[in-house]
Amino acid sequence: MEGYNGWKNWATWNVALWLGNDESLYKVARRCVRYADVVDRLEEMETFRTPDGASYNDPDLDTYALDEWLMDEF
Repeated sequence: MEGYNGWKNWATWNVALWLGNDESLYKVARRCVRYADVVDRLEEMETFRTPDGASYNDPDLDTYALDEWLMDEF
């Protein structure tokens, strides 16, 4: 088992949680292939953190896992 609910850390889990469960964030994420594309779109919308305070650009995010999650989710 990984560090936090199956994810590397709280921030990675929190980002995936919000992208998968908030309708507006979900609509952004499903248009993207890579997590880096999600971050670019969110920054264009001046959205830098989840409502819980996790940064979408946190260097500790497991972006490889988030890329895989995007491919599996959508």
